[in-house]
Amino acid sequence: MSVVVQRIGAPVPLVAINANQPMLPASTMKLVTTYAGLSMLGPDYRWKTTAYADGQIDPQGVLHGNLYIQGTGDPKLVPEELIDLVDQIRKSGISGIDGALVLDKRYFDASTRDLPAFDTDETAPYNVGPDPLLYAFKSLSFTLTPNTDGQVSIDVLPQLAQLQIDNELRVTRGTCTGSLQAASPSVAQTQGGFVQASFIGDYPLRCGPRTINVAALDHSTFFAGGFLALWKQAGGTFQGTTREGPTPVSARLVGTHRSPVLSDVVRDINKFSNNVMARNLFLTIGAAESKPPATTAKSSAAIQTFLRKSALPMNGRLVLDNGSGLSREEHISAASLADLLVAANSSPVAQVFVESLPIAGVDGTMRNRLNNSGALGNAHIKTGTLRDVRAIAGYVGAANGESYVVVSFINDPRAEAARAAHDALLEWVYDGARKTTELE
Repeated sequence: MSVVVQRIGAPVPLVAINANQPMLPASTMKLVTTYAGLSMLGPDYRWKTTAYADGQIDPQGVLHGNLYIQGTGDPKLVPEELIDLVDQIRKSGISGIDGALVLDKRYFDASTRDLPAFDTDETAPYNVGPDPLLYAFKSLSFTLTPNTDGQVSIDVLPQLAQLQIDNELRVTRGTCTGSLQAASPSVAQTQGGFVQASFIGDYPLRCGPRTINVAALDHSTFFAGGFLALWKQAGGTFQGTTREGPTPVSARLVGTHRSPVLSDVVRDINKFSNNVMARNLFLTIGAAESKPPATTAKSSAAIQTFLRKSALPMNGRLVLDNGSGLSREEHISAASLADLLVAANSSPVAQVFVESLPIAGVDGTMRNRLNNSGALGNAHIKTGTLRDVRAIAGYVGAANGESYVVVSFINDPRAEAARAAHDALLEWVYDGARKTTELE
């Protein structure tokens, strides 16, 4: 276990227990990535997703050529955003595509894409890896609603072209067990090119509506399915095939979509601990600081250089892997992360950064913690969870009017029981920490 508690403005910590020991930080590592991203790219940074075309457009609006979609790693490219690019392509005069849909994914190096899952659960959305054309977090959200007529209706978001749902669920009168195994579908491509989500089993009526989120398919198949669903929804036609490839220099621009600003993206990353958004941001930093394609090595080097120039030398106590904390390789010491939080609090991005953190008892991953404590609404805390790892890091506005940085990492097979201890630590700080403790 390691702990640092430091009053903002004080020269030394009030509490420092194993402070310089490199530890697994889990998702509190996102604080390093998001602070670096805000500082290096700027809070108003936007990603671009662009469309190019070659060939000719006939009088009916059919493009006799290819449509190229070029991605730069927009972490928040969801249907409500991608439809903007679809509309721009339509306004350029294209209503049908008689060539290929070509996905240009060169902005991220191939070594960063289609990686194996962190653990054995490949369908878990938290395991989705980065991609230049990440769409809707590469996850399908199924809403299952049992009806008294014995049927289970299934709705899905986002829509994917050629998605078929094989619904063999049966409504029963039994007890709802909670886990509801039948609600977890298998999603796969068929030989005919369709994408099939299969549900089978009993669904107790007492379970009521359920929403199941499933990571599905590979990034290119998922993006193409989502784009073409929106394209057809907008009245467009498509007769070609889909593949990956580069955009020719001679292709002409037919649309550019700009993402929400980075400050909004960072808020989502930290409030909801979104791994794939953090991983896309991490790679974007590397691409922005050097020439694409982005690699994890470029990103790690860029962040380490930024920290060193910001008078935050990690002295070997920071190891970056993917920037999200979903890793057994990433390490940082509590003292190093506390130093970063102190620096961030007086930086030009302080307000945006602090406001991106979950608020105790109010929102994000802290919504259901410290609800009956004086710390309610007064602690901005990023949490972290892995097997055998629990972590907290952030700021506490104490009852005495002072502000504190708090960092605690627990790396232990018994870490699952650490929540109460971390909550007690935050309450103690809120009540006005006084006693100085230094243990190495």
